Amino acid sequence: MKDTVEIRWHGRGGQGAKTAALLLADVAFKVGMHVQGFPEYGPERMGAPITAYNRISDSVIRVHSNIYDPDFVAVVDETLLESVDVTQGLSKDGGIIVNTSRPKEEILPHLKGYEGKVYTIDAHKVSMATLGKYFPNSPMLAAVVAVSGVIEKDKFLDEMQASYAHKFEKKPEVIEGNMNALKMAFEEVH
Repeated sequence: MKDTVEIRWHGRGGQGAKTAALLLADVAFKVGMHVQGFPEYGPERMGAPITAYNRISDSVIRVHSNIYDPDFVAVVDETLLESVDVTQGLSKDGGIIVNTSRPKEEILPHLKGYEGKVYTIDAHKVSMATLGKYFPNSPMLAAVVAVSGVIEKDKFLDEMQASYAHKFEKKPEVIEGNMNALKMAFEEVH
């Protein structure tokens, strides 16, 4: 892994892209890395496009700006492919992860000639199988970790277990489903 990995998230308000970026930052911090995790949005409402960012590094991060040339991009809502240039500045040495049930070949024409690696995951399928409702952020979070290799899988899962135990202290019944969503997503990202 190079010294700093930059990730840009594209989603819609209410889908959990911001939460996923913040969870990734939290877990990376807990395993001893230097991190930034932050959203960018204005007065948008539920369903409006939002962007979130992560910087993860082995050394101190001195840059404090949006990410213009990400190593990886996560697209939580594939309808954004029609309205947002999700590949803008994306490194061809990195990759893009798209939440879709469609095969990669159907997604490629929407990526403006992007020449890097393209990954897909059906976060809807994973979410419904493990949570019984559509919450794409846990499957997308695991897919980003799987593709980027920014955190070792076992460390990531251990820290997420602890994070969910704290976050869902009053609703422990949702911890198992979210953990299963993370584990299944590692297997489902293509």
